[in-house]
Amino acid sequence: MHSLTRDLLAGGALDVAHTDGAPSLPVTILQVGDGNFLRGFVDWMVDVANGQGLTRAGVAIAQPLDQGVAKLLAAQDNLYTVLLRGIENGQEVESRRVVSCVSEALNPYADWLRMMELASSPSLRFFVSNTTEAGIADREEPYSPGRCQDSFPAKVAALLHARYKALGGTADSGLVFLPCELIEANGSNLKRIVLAHAARWGLEAGFADWVETHNHFLNTLVDRIVPGYPKDEAAELFAKWGYEDKLAVAAEPFHVWVIEGPEHLAEELPLHKAGLNVVWTDQLQPYRTRKVRILNGAHTASALAAYCAGLDTVKSMMDDPTVSAYLNRVMFEEIVPYVPLPEAERQDYARTIMERFGNPYIRHELISITLNSVSKWQVRVLPSLKDAVARNGSAPAGLSFSLAALLRFYRGTTVDGAYVGRREAGSYPISDNAEVIAAMSAAWAAHGTAGTIDARALTQAVLSDTRLWKEDLTAIPGLAARVADSLAAIGAKGMKAAMAELVAG
Repeated sequence: MHSLTRDLLAGGALDVAHTDGAPSLPVTILQVGDGNFLRGFVDWMVDVANGQGLTRAGVAIAQPLDQGVAKLLAAQDNLYTVLLRGIENGQEVESRRVVSCVSEALNPYADWLRMMELASSPSLRFFVSNTTEAGIADREEPYSPGRCQDSFPAKVAALLHARYKALGGTADSGLVFLPCELIEANGSNLKRIVLAHAARWGLEAGFADWVETHNHFLNTLVDRIVPGYPKDEAAELFAKWGYEDKLAVAAEPFHVWVIEGPEHLAEELPLHKAGLNVVWTDQLQPYRTRKVRILNGAHTASALAAYCAGLDTVKSMMDDPTVSAYLNRVMFEEIVPYVPLPEAERQDYARTIMERFGNPYIRHELISITLNSVSKWQVRVLPSLKDAVARNGSAPAGLSFSLAALLRFYRGTTVDGAYVGRREAGSYPISDNAEVIAAMSAAWAAHGTAGTIDARALTQAVLSDTRLWKEDLTAIPGLAARVADSLAAIGAKGMKAAMAELVAG
């Protein structure tokens, strides 16, 4: 079986959509983020637009961490396959495209000089990122020219300073930032933190003025379920395709990218003219509220509970009577009624989301959804819970249960330097930032050892920890009591039985 390479693609033997001539494209997009989502969303869009002659955009991908897929991409000549499968208007649809717009992939921790060269190139215009909700955070760190900065905003500040010095701070050397992190006002927050770094580092005033005046930090919203590598059917797919692709990305056909920005920038990246669902608007908030609360909120409110109950995928969660009943309750009784949109619109969107969750062609691993769950729960679930409290006077049972499930998921031990949890099916990785892991580990060590759980003490310790939530959640009426009761039920009966009791009640 041949590996996917540009020679193989150029040979004409592969029956697959792709764009020719990509290696010669100028790098106009620098992307921090090498994961499945950006490769199956932004880069796929750019490749489609390139194929239609609407853009000539090469993408340079930089790993956000020291570990990543840059070497794997390089081994495949920076090519990979995006496989789209799903149900549209009651009909099965499937398409496959080899994305060839990626010109280069690198690890900035190993080659920061090359990263600065890319950032300083006159051809560069756009900067895309996805470093999860925890990525756009203001963490003080010293300025270290010549070495990769730690946090993502610090990387941006250092790269922009290199560009400012290399190109003289001219008006036309500014960049357009399109962050895809799922936080409110992602572009505005990134800009604020970049300027904070510049001030703390004592960089020249002209640099801050240039960042403020000539760079565009746009707020965006992304929506596509991208589970990633189809490992369970990889061999069958490769035999069908005629080549092996270790970086293949499976995704649903549905996609939308909402960008809050001026029309003249839309013309510089005219993805919307390629038949892609890219919306340029002057008002992002209604789109964000709908998506974050309904789609992402439902994901986060159910994924950890379902995983601890022994399930592995979103589809298996939808097929399980108990978990799907729980999800329906949370979705239609505790999330949808509090989304500030017309009733018909929010109901229709929620039903669409449930259909997408049940897509038989998508194997969306629940464990992948659990990454950085503390910040995700805060952003995706807490606003709906607070709105329910404001209307009803007390925390709703289902969303409170989701927080108890989160606490249970974070019950772990350190093994060979990694924090791991355990369910009946075996151990699993718990992935979050070091501060979150330390807080959760300490709480469980103090209140959940020797097979017993002091649910109330544990709940009090975690919910009152403002480092985790940026506020004291015990101040929310009824929340701590409901979480403690649910956590005790989970400990005594197991996740599935506790969930069934909640649904029956």
